[in-house]
Amino acid sequence: MIEIKKYVSSQKNEWDQFCNTSKTPMFMFNRDFMDYHKDRFFDNSLMFYDGTELIAIMPANINRGILYSHGGLTYGGIIIGVKQKQHTIIDCIVSLKEYCIKNEITRVVYKCIPHIYHLQPSEEDIYALYYHGAKLKKIEATTVINLQKTLKMSKGRKSQITRAKREMVEVLELYEKEYYDLFIALENDVLYTKHQTTAVHSSEELFRLFQNFPNHIKLIGAFKDNNLIAGAVLFIYDNVIHTQYMAANDLARKIGALDLVINTIIERYKSTHVWLDFGISTEENGRILNFGLIAQKEGFGGRTNIYSTWEMDFKDIQIEACVLLTQKRNEKDYEFE
Repeated sequence: MIEIKKYVSSQKNEWDQFCNTSKTPMFMFNRDFMDYHKDRFFDNSLMFYDGTELIAIMPANINRGILYSHGGLTYGGIIIGVKQKQHTIIDCIVSLKEYCIKNEITRVVYKCIPHIYHLQPSEEDIYALYYHGAKLKKIEATTVINLQKTLKMSKGRKSQITRAKREMVEVLELYEKEYYDLFIALENDVLYTKHQTTAVHSSEELFRLFQNFPNHIKLIGAFKDNNLIAGAVLFIYDNVIHTQYMAANDLARKIGALDLVINTIIERYKSTHVWLDFGISTEENGRILNFGLIAQKEGFGGRTNIYSTWEMDFKDIQIEACVLLTQKRNEKDYEFE
């Protein structure tokens, strides 16, 4: 059976090395990224061992008896090693239940990694959750552009890009702390005006993360008369560019500055990456769709992908070991018919 151990800081190198060679080697699962907000989340990350071999890890935090994967990350779940197959991940879920019951954890909220972030197919966890009776908690709609085979932009988006160029808007990649301060101030102004909220990251946190991961975090800004009026913070993965933040003031929206930023991103990364992920356009667990926001993203040639979240409530489900694990088997038993 799979043994689960709670992560401790002395295992940082082992954790990071496994993450970086997994089927989803995403920098935000490295401990230098996850631990920037350790004061906000009670970390309960897990490491799955088959004997002495580390076969999977799970970024997680715990709050009031509920295990989340991970509350401070957009997505997460079990990160799987390249050698692991379906029956092993089914067994990991069995062990996860046993771990939770032993530690008086009543529920697991599990955010899956979207398939566009996989370097190899890595949805063994989703089937294992379904196999063991987990329930789909929510689906959120994100908008994604296929950079290798782009669709036509709408006339409205093209018109705004042309206008921004005519207005002499300049788009630059930014590296200094002062620009992170300016951008987050702009982002917070937009978020508070529309949603009475603020960015998850402070400018200090975001700049520190940029310093830790300079090849994976980029700030792209649009300037008019030397003033920052729009921009985007990008998280850079192997196959995916993710717009972690986008913001534009009233002038930028009028003259198409953010449209020019997005077009610049598309042109810059279309030869090196496969997907541009704009993030979700939904609220209240996916039940409300912001039609205006998603239409704007679709105008650049984006189409819908999903972020899914599952829930395991141990009061309602029974988990049994996979039948395959109790049988002796070999490869010839499973030849294609």
